[in-house]
Amino acid sequence: KTSAYVFMDYHSQGQTLPYVIVDIAKPPSGGLNLFNLYVALSRSSGRQTIRLLRDFDDAIFLCSHTPELLAEDDRLAVLDKETITWWTHMMSGQ
Repeated sequence: KTSAYVFMDYHSQGQTLPYVIVDIAKPPSGGLNLFNLYVALSRSSGRQTIRLLRDFDDAIFLCSHTPELLAEDDRLAVLDKETITWWTHMMSGQ
């Protein structure tokens, strides 16, 4: 027998797993977005160690990010620039 376990994409962030079976079919409780897909599909170390559980709708890869996620990316870009400016100023004062 082969041991296995399941967890959601949120819990798998930052992990690389030796072998992965991914289900990217539309869940009954809602939908998938590009972030969910990226996290799920990038957990394996390569094409040789990942399998898709079942067929899926190709259109899911053609959708765009949600406005909230795009706004968060913009907010983080501003913070990144502010942080670089602050550290540049701090380092020049020493």
